[in-house]
Formats: sequence, C-alpha cells, structure tokens
Amino acid sequence: MAAYEEQEYNKPFSFRVWMKMLPFFRPYKKYIAISMGLNLFLAGVDVIVPLFQSYAIDRFITPESVDGLGWFAFVYGLVIVFQTVCVYISVRAAILIEMNLGRDLKWAQFEHLQTLSFSYYNTTPVGYIHARVMSDTLRIASLVAWGLVDMFWAFIYVVSVFVIMFLLNIRLAVVILLIVPCIAVLTVYFQNKILHWNRKVRKINSQITSAYNEGITGVKTSKSMGIERENAEAFFRRTSEMRRAAGRSAKLNAVYIPTILLFGSAAAAVVLAQGGYMVREELMHLGTLSVFISYAVIIFEPIQQLARLLADLISCQANIERVTDLLEQKPDVVDREDVIEKYGDTFSAKRENWEKIEGDIVFDDVSFMYPDGKEYVLEHFNLHVPAGMNVAIVGETGAGKSTLVNLVGRFFEPTEGRILIDGVDCRERSQLWLHSQIGYVLQNPHLFSGTVRENIRYGRLSATDAEVEAAAKSVSADEVVKKLEKGFESDVGESGGRLSTGEKQLISFARAILADPAIFVLDEATSSIDTETEQLIRQATEKLLKGHTSFIIAHRLSTIRQADLILVVKDGKIMERGTHRELLEKEGYYYELYSRQFEEEASMKVFTEGS
Repeated sequence: MAAYEEQEYNKPFSFRVWMKMLPFFRPYKKYIAISMGLNLFLAGVDVIVPLFQSYAIDRFITPESVDGLGWFAFVYGLVIVFQTVCVYISVRAAILIEMNLGRDLKWAQFEHLQTLSFSYYNTTPVGYIHARVMSDTLRIASLVAWGLVDMFWAFIYVVSVFVIMFLLNIRLAVVILLIVPCIAVLTVYFQNKILHWNRKVRKINSQITSAYNEGITGVKTSKSMGIERENAEAFFRRTSEMRRAAGRSAKLNAVYIPTILLFGSAAAAVVLAQGGYMVREELMHLGTLSVFISYAVIIFEPIQQLARLLADLISCQANIERVTDLLEQKPDVVDREDVIEKYGDTFSAKRENWEKIEGDIVFDDVSFMYPDGKEYVLEHFNLHVPAGMNVAIVGETGAGKSTLVNLVGRFFEPTEGRILIDGVDCRERSQLWLHSQIGYVLQNPHLFSGTVRENIRYGRLSATDAEVEAAAKSVSADEVVKKLEKGFESDVGESGGRLSTGEKQLISFARAILADPAIFVLDEATSSIDTETEQLIRQATEKLLKGHTSFIIAHRLSTIRQADLILVVKDGKIMERGTHRELLEKEGYYYELYSRQFEEEASMKVFTEGS
C-alpha cells in the first residue's frame, strides 16, 4: 500500500490565512489587549532602567555624593515593583490565552471530526489527524499567547532604544546602527535555512506519530506475522531522518547565535573605545557611556528575537493551514437546511419531531459510485424490503457486500436514484434520526475504554442496570461477564483489548439489542465466534430480529438459510436474489459458493475429528 502523502504547507506568508483564526482569537481580545498593553509598559521600563544607571553614576558615584540617594532608591524600587506586577499580570494573561485558545481549537476540530463522512477517515491516517488536533493547535496557541506579545515587546524596545541613543549622542548611535544591517542580513539568511529544516522536522514528526499509532494499535498483527524487526527498522529510519533534520537545524543555530553575540561584543567594544575617548575629552558623561554600553550589549538580543519570532510567525502559518484544512473539510453526506431546522443536527437533536421508523425500505432505481471511484458499484438497482424482512447479503471477500448497508445507513448517498424509508426519501430526514434507529454489530467491533456495563449502555444511555444485564443475557454475553473478576464492572481495556474478538462481538451485540432499533445490521457478526457461541447467538437473534427489518452480511452461508431474501454479490454487482431454496434450485453462483463452503466445512470437520 502506498504511504499517505501529506500536503506540503510552504506558502508565502499571508494575512488571509491568519484571518481565518480571528473567530478563535476574538473571545480573548481582552486578554490579548491586556498582555500587549502591559508589554508596552514593560518595554518602556526595560528602556529606562539603564537611564537610572546613568543617573546614579553621574549624580552619586562620580561626584562621590549621597544627596538624594534615598529618593532615588525609592523611585527605582517602585519601578521594579511596577515591572514585577506587570510581568505577573502579563504572564497570567498569556497562560489564559494559551490554555483557552488551545482548548477551543482542539474542541472545534474534534467537533468537526464528528460531522465528517466515512470517506475522510478512509483516506486520512489517524496519526495525521492526531498531529493536527494536538501538536498544531499547541503551536498556534503558544505563538499567539507568547510569540506575538514578545514580538510586540521587542519591536517597541528596539525602536525606543534607538530613539534614546540618538537623543543622547548621535555619533555613538550611528556606530551601533551601522551594525544592524549586518545582523539583519545574517538573521534573514540563517532563519530561512533554520525554518526549512524545522518544517522538515515537523513533517517527519507527523509521520512518526502516525507510525507510532499504527505500531501500537496493530501490535497483535505485527507479533502474529513476526514483523517486529521490520517495524522497528522502519521506525528507526524515520526517527533517524528526524534526528538528521533536527541536527542540521541545531548546527545552523550553533553558528548563528555565536555570530550574533560576536557582533554584539564588537559593537560594545567600539562604543567603549569611542565613548571612552569622548569621556576622557569631557565630550560625554560617564553615565551616558554606561547607557550606550548597556544598550550595545543588549540591543542585538531583541533584534535577534524579533527575527526569530518573525520566522516562527511565518512557519506557524503551516500549522494554521493544517488546522483550517481539517476544519474546512466538507462531509460527503449533509442534511439540508430545512431538515436540520425540523430534526436538529448532530449536536442538538429535536427528538420531539422524530417519526417512528417501521423499517420499510425501497431502493428506487439506485446507482452508486464511491466518491473516489471511477465505476458504478450499483446501477439502476431496485429492491423493496418490507418492514420486518430479514435480508442476507453474501459473496466472496471484497465483493462489495457492505455497499448496500452503507447506503441504507446513509453513510453514503446514491449517485442517482433514491432510497425510501417508510415511503419517504431518507434525505428528507436527518442522519442522526436514521442512525439512532439502526443497530450495528460489526465483524471487528470497537469497545470504548471503560467497564462492560458502560460499553453496553452506549446502546441507550438512559437504560437501567437491570436493562443492561437483561440485554447481555439475551445474547449470552452474561457468560462472558461471569468469567471476569469484577463482572459488569470489569474494565475492557483500550479498544476492548482485554477481551477476545468473540467476546467483544457478544458485548457489541448486547449494546445493539439494548438500543432496540427498527433496523439491524449484522456485518459478519459471528465470523469470529466458536460454533457453540454462534448457536446461542443464532437462537437469540431469531427471537430478537423478529418484527425488525434486518440486513445480515454473512460469510458462513449456513447461518442465513432462514433469511427471507438472499442477495448474492459479485464484483460489486447483485448477481442473484431469492430464498436459500430458490437459489440452490437455480444452480448458479450461490449454488457454487454454498457447495464449495459445504465441502470445506465437511473437510475441516473430518480433519478435526481425525486429529
């Protein structure tokens, strides 16, 4: 299988991209304004602190006098207290921005993911979704809370320092100013290189996240196939590639930072030499020289910080593009506005307007092609399933057996034609209305982390403990519960990892029964259960499915002989239809499948008895 190729996000900086984040920034504009305002004051304080030093030298140290020292110390102390309070409030505001903005972005993405169709999850690895929801949102929130504020502080500080330097002494100010273009050129050159490698690191990190996720969730498959070494080698290659990219970035920083410090030291040396001469010739006060030395040493750090934050701002655009790309994904199946108005949406259902489903289903001249497909899977297909009918869908692996139930569940919509439920086009009612009326038991059921009781109760959250236990007993899931140390309160583990596949199927079957849906869908639900357990489930389903419309996707043809209608699928097409007896009498494709399976099961039985 070809690896998923992530979209490249390396467009030039654009305010239009950042404008997409405004709805998320707007609720915290007060905190942003507070943080910006306080950093404006802090920049002013940081600028005038060296002036206090100059005043102290010229007023107290040079003349060797202490007149007015008390008031000086008092004012200076007030400035430091003011600075401390501003830092405290500013940091608190930044933390609130980062935490709340990160939460809002994560929630918006998670909520939007609930509305996307199956096709999105079929084409997008979990690792890439995880990276967007977690890593990208964290980076955006961090940059807005700290980066933009620091950039504002650095800009105000640099401008203010140069203004003061020119007011104090133009000659020394020009000396420092001449070094700035050199710093700017070096910064642009190095930051572009560093940005390139940082982007590469983040891209590889997404691939590592995806590989790590697959390695953990697929650990049973890896161990059963004995490919641990291959997985470890592939993971090592990715991490090694990330180490090399991160190393290149670190090497560039290792050259860039000392170079900037060298220029800063050179500027301080020039100021010291030129300023020392001017002090000796009494052209400048010693205190003024101390101010220039302080500024010369410090000024290049905020310039460097400004350049780095600007690069971060540009690179963060890729994170914003990744997040907005997810948020702008459109589901393939969408309810109309008038339907939402009447029935509600996924998060605000208007259940009082939901009609009861009887289960009469009609495929009316339905043609269907998957969104990424090029050929019709169904063409001009017609079928009437009266309420309460049991329909079995059979065929070889990959024949397209799930297509019909995906259309009935409206996980996909017909390319042409329509599907009627109780005489009404399913598009006239909401997806949630339909999904809440369908009970699914899948071949590979998913259990959520939590107890057995909690997993069964997902079928109907308002169910009592007695109802949960009754549902479990009806499908013999209580036999599984009896084996567990804490019974219904036993933890099933992540994705039900503490239970066997058959046990998970029994739990998911009980969950579907508890929901008491109008329509049942069993997707090869007994394929991984032993014969004895399968017999118990078959007896329960014969009673429970009575009066319910049901679709059974079956691999074992012996399990669907009593179905009211059997649809035989091959290469995505309905080849035959009829009852078990009718299809055997035709001696067509179903007859071939049934005979082949009968011989295989007989051979297996003989082999088992012989061993």
